[in-house]
Amino acid sequence: MNLLLSLLPFIGLVSAATGTFSNATRGAECACTRLSSLKGAQLLLHSSENHTQEATDYWDVRANASPSCIFMPKNADEVAQAMTIFSGCQAQFAVRGGGHMDFPGSNNINDGVLLAFNLMQELTVNETAQTIAYGPGTRWVDVYGALEPYGLYCVGGRMKTIGSAGLTLIGGWHYLNNKYGYAMDNVISYDVVLGNGTQVVASKQSNPDLFWALKGGALNFGIVTRFLVQAYKIPQISTTIQSFSEDQIEPFVKATCHLASNDDPSIGAGAVISISYNKTTKSASGSLLGVQEGTESPPSRFERFSAIKPVSRIDAVQTPAKWHSVLETPNQMFRAQYFHGTMRPDAKRLYDIYLAWKESVSKLSDVEGLYPTFVMNIMPKSAQSVAKHNGVGNIWGLDDKESLSFGKPLLDGLAGKMTSEMGLASDFIYMGDASETQNPWLGIPFKNVEKLRQIRAKYDPEGVFTILNWGGYKLGH
Repeated sequence: MNLLLSLLPFIGLVSAATGTFSNATRGAECACTRLSSLKGAQLLLHSSENHTQEATDYWDVRANASPSCIFMPKNADEVAQAMTIFSGCQAQFAVRGGGHMDFPGSNNINDGVLLAFNLMQELTVNETAQTIAYGPGTRWVDVYGALEPYGLYCVGGRMKTIGSAGLTLIGGWHYLNNKYGYAMDNVISYDVVLGNGTQVVASKQSNPDLFWALKGGALNFGIVTRFLVQAYKIPQISTTIQSFSEDQIEPFVKATCHLASNDDPSIGAGAVISISYNKTTKSASGSLLGVQEGTESPPSRFERFSAIKPVSRIDAVQTPAKWHSVLETPNQMFRAQYFHGTMRPDAKRLYDIYLAWKESVSKLSDVEGLYPTFVMNIMPKSAQSVAKHNGVGNIWGLDDKESLSFGKPLLDGLAGKMTSEMGLASDFIYMGDASETQNPWLGIPFKNVEKLRQIRAKYDPEGVFTILNWGGYKLGH
């Protein structure tokens, strides 16, 4: 059996320094002036009291920048007005939902205009249809909290402070991917503002080509001002938090590959699986944050981990909202750097990759504030099936196999071992975990990329989201 495992070596550097990302923005003064004339507009200029606070409202210090002004629309009409102004002034702009993407310039800008969705916090639950509509300024802790009174849950971010808009647009890891697919696979419709200010709805029935493109296509086609998403009756989940010592890492890795290979979608279950390196003690430790739908406790899907006899273990049955409420992302604490790669799960090779990662980061142990983490995300084959059978699909175009990903710059020495002949390598790179030096589009089927370019030309013929909004992962020409 094949599978995909996503390996994410993360390097965090504790820092209080201000990140810089310089790009002179033509037309910013024009745009800021016109935005200030809009009735009731919420606009922060450099001289405004809260400008600096908003310009650094990011978990990653590297995202800090100094926009000429910050516009905070209250509704889709104001977004449409802003887009008309940006286009007319030829003003470069950045867009921020939750501000969690680890890519300098993807959600902030120096000298241009920052479009910040702080005030677009719609949360509308339809209990009968089991859906929730959320605005681009919400975070997943808000979404799960709104669903809790109805005993509902949806596929979204695993950490509470991750923005709901960005994660939904790039795919969306979640604990229950094996049964319900990714966040993008659960979107029923998108309300979109195009580059010329036109407002459209994208769904199976309306603009279906744009609907497909937004399922993983990121910010290349328009700004989504409202997401209507399918929810599920999951009032409680069974959770397990387990910690492992360094001498348990090898069986820990084996248990990870076993979980990836046994993704029976009859029960939604998944985990955040990581290995951290302590630069002071020069030792590693493993961590499992496991979630299974229902009330079976301990959750049986993680029995291979429990059999290792973890150093510590806490099992509980709780609401999804309660679980997510404690999973915090450190704010303005790290200068974070991600790298991502994908492989077929193979315990021996994965352990070799871990050893290479540990050797590499140990050589950086004298760096002040170093906090390296090796994350293994499971991409179950059943998750790919959800997209294939929902009548729409998504842009990833993955086959029904599972995968793993790894950090390329740290692990180039193993690249020769992870060959296609061994069935271990995959070109897939997840945008949410990639470095700005990586190109996720190379892992998308070429025919899908060509189709995306055609859709972009149709809905953004002036190239507003290519020329004026240049941050993040943009489709090439």
